[in-house]
Order: sequence, then C-alpha cells, then structure tokens
Amino acid sequence: MSFALERRLALDHHPRMDHFQYRGGVLHCEELALPELAQRFGTPLYVYSRQTLIDHYRRLSEAWTPVAPWLCFSVKSCSNLHILRIMRECGAAFDVVSGGEMARALEAGADPSRIVFAGVGKSDAEIRDALGAGIGFFNVESEAEMDNLASIAESMGRRAPAALRVNPDVDPKTHVYTTTGKRETKFGVDLERARRVFHDFARRPGLDLCAIHLHIGSPVNTVEPYIQSITKGLGLIEQLRREGFALRAINIGGGYGANYEDHQAPSALDYAAQVVPLLKGADLTVMLEPGRMITANAGILLTRTLYTKQSGDKHFLIVDGSMTELIRPALYGSFHFVWPVQPAGGAVPPQRSASLKMEGGMLVDVVGPVCESSDFLAKERWLPPVIRGDLLCIFTTGAYGFVMASQYNSRPRPAEVLVEGDQVRVIRRRETYDDLVALERAAG
Repeated sequence: MSFALERRLALDHHPRMDHFQYRGGVLHCEELALPELAQRFGTPLYVYSRQTLIDHYRRLSEAWTPVAPWLCFSVKSCSNLHILRIMRECGAAFDVVSGGEMARALEAGADPSRIVFAGVGKSDAEIRDALGAGIGFFNVESEAEMDNLASIAESMGRRAPAALRVNPDVDPKTHVYTTTGKRETKFGVDLERARRVFHDFARRPGLDLCAIHLHIGSPVNTVEPYIQSITKGLGLIEQLRREGFALRAINIGGGYGANYEDHQAPSALDYAAQVVPLLKGADLTVMLEPGRMITANAGILLTRTLYTKQSGDKHFLIVDGSMTELIRPALYGSFHFVWPVQPAGGAVPPQRSASLKMEGGMLVDVVGPVCESSDFLAKERWLPPVIRGDLLCIFTTGAYGFVMASQYNSRPRPAEVLVEGDQVRVIRRRETYDDLVALERAAG
C-alpha cells in the first residue's frame, strides 16, 4: 500500500470534525471570523459551514460505495431548504417523516422517486399527496397502516411501493427517548409478526411490498447494534424469499453518531467496514438514512453573554440563547461543547470534551432567559473568564438544533446563515415580533 493511500485511510478514520477552528485566538467558520458574523446578523445565531456538510456527505458516500446505496438524507435533522439543496447537489436521496418534510424536499428539487416516507402516523392526506408525487417508498409501521395504504392506493388506481418497518429488538444503548429498536417502542412490528404481515398484505393489488426497513435509534456510537439488526433483517428476508416473496430492498435506517466530543463516534469508514460485508452479495438495493452524522458538526449556535451571576457557591453565565433555540440539553440531557469565541488569554481548548478542566477557569452553568429551570445549555463547565458581552459558541448544533426551535415565551426564532469560504448569506431571516402574531392577526 502506498504512503499516500495509508495516510488517506488514516485521515478518513480520524477525520477533521468540522471547519470551525481558532485562528489567532478567534473562532472562525471556514474563512470568516465569528465575531464579525455576530456583529452583522445578531445573536443568537445559527451558523453552518457548507464545506463541512459536503465533507461529511462525501465520506459517507465513499465509505459505502461497494453496495451503491441510496443515501437518504434525514430531513428532520436539518430541514432548511438551502441545506437540502446542498444535499441534493451532492447526490442525496431523502428520508421524510411528514407531509411538510416531503414538501420541503420537493421544494428543494428532490427526485420524488428517491424519497422514502417514514412515521407511525401518516394521515390519509399525506398518503394521497405522497402517492400523487410518486415517492420511492413508504416505510410502513403497522398492519393498520398497511391496510390503509393499500386501500388509498387502490382507490387512486396506484400501487404503493412499501417497506415494512421491522423492530429487531436490538438495544442501541442510547437515550430512552431516541431508542426505537426495542420491542416495547411504538415503531415498527416485531420479527414474529413481520412474516404474517407479508402473508396478509403482499398480494394486495394496491401494494408493492418488496422491502424491509430497520431503524434502531439515535445516536448509536457503536457498530455492533447495526450488525445485530441487519443480521436479523437479512435472516427474515431469506426466510420470506423461501416462502415466495420478492424482496428487492433493505433500508438499514440511520442513527449514526456524530462527534459531540472528540473521537466520540465511529467514522463513516468504521461503520461501513463492518456492515458492508453483510450486505454485499445479498442482491438487494441498500438504503441508509443518515442525518446527524452529516449535519451535527456542520452547525454552531452563537450566543452572547448578558449577565454573570453568583448564587451561593454556584456561578451562572446568563446568555441570550436558550432552550427555545436549542432544546436538546433540556430534553435529552445532551452534551454540547461550549467555549468563548475569543477566550481570555487566548485559551483555545485542546479538545472538545465533557471532562475538560483548566487552571484559572471557573466552573459555571450556561443558562438562558426563558422562565423555566430547565432552560440551560451547559451545566458545570470549566470555562475561561467570561464577562458581559462575550460571545460563546455552542458546538455541534447542526442536527436537531434549529429544527426543534420554538417561540415559547414569545421569543422570535433566530436567523440561520451559511458560510462558504469567505462568503456568507442568510438562509433564514431572524423572526420579528410581527411574525409572532401574524397568523393571529390574519384570523381577525
């Protein structure tokens, strides 16, 4: 093996997380200093790196090349139209979980035949719209949904392409709210029922039931749960084929991890190296549903310090960002690395880690202005000295960040900007107080 190839493989297994780097003691996104963006667009502010999005997509695409999969970008992870267009330009298919997400994907120029539609509660209207658009697959979650899909398709003179979501009863060892592969979850049907579903529905004239769908949860930071899930799925497909059913595809789901801390998640190559051998030679179209792995490290949340406060022995940084911009810490107890954009004394963090400590620093909670005790962005973090007006960066917020933002406490949602090299553009303007009441005014 050549030195160049060895180095390429080493870099792919330990890839650069993103293009947010400190230069001269100031955090930059690609070629732009973040204080300039905060000054120009205000805070709180979501900032995305176009190159990071492209890098992560390409790593996935290259790692999985041997099975030529559909990489169905998970729209729920980051649904801004401009980012969806970047994914489309990269060659992505799309995974949607609502009629609204399907509308977004189509607005972004997606090929409808490369859209997969998941979700346990698709309405009749959503099903009709998806059939009319000609989407690639419905990921069907129950017998009742399968029956309804068949009936609607028959009434429209259509044949719905369907994948049965199978619950493989695999524990992904992640947060209880994002565990979807255990037997007790609301998603999918268990392995024992799956065969019966095929026998009951595969010959309905309104259905082309030709695939299975597996999704065990998110984020999954080890490969073994995927191996267990896919092995069970392939065993089911082999059994169904022996019973005369024509299975053409397997959707192995998403949930692939991202580096909220340095080297926390397997790389795209790490996942693929162990999973691809299971799928090669299976004579199946392979689909993946990556989201977080592509977008998480491609976005950050900028927030400005409003006040510092001491209460007893506790120190607080009160910032203008909150749970309404980023709910993951409050909802999941999620870790996001936090550091000043221009740290005092040039204290650039040596790593992004939950256990990072520093001499001369202060142990603080970073909290927002929302009237809830759950409104925090970080707890018990060692940070360099921070004063009123200092900018903080909340890292790894490109996935499940803005998409879960709300207007609680009547807080307008923040702007989103996209950086490409030394250029930046607004991809969603900041909401105004007029936006908060516009629909109510329209109702008279």
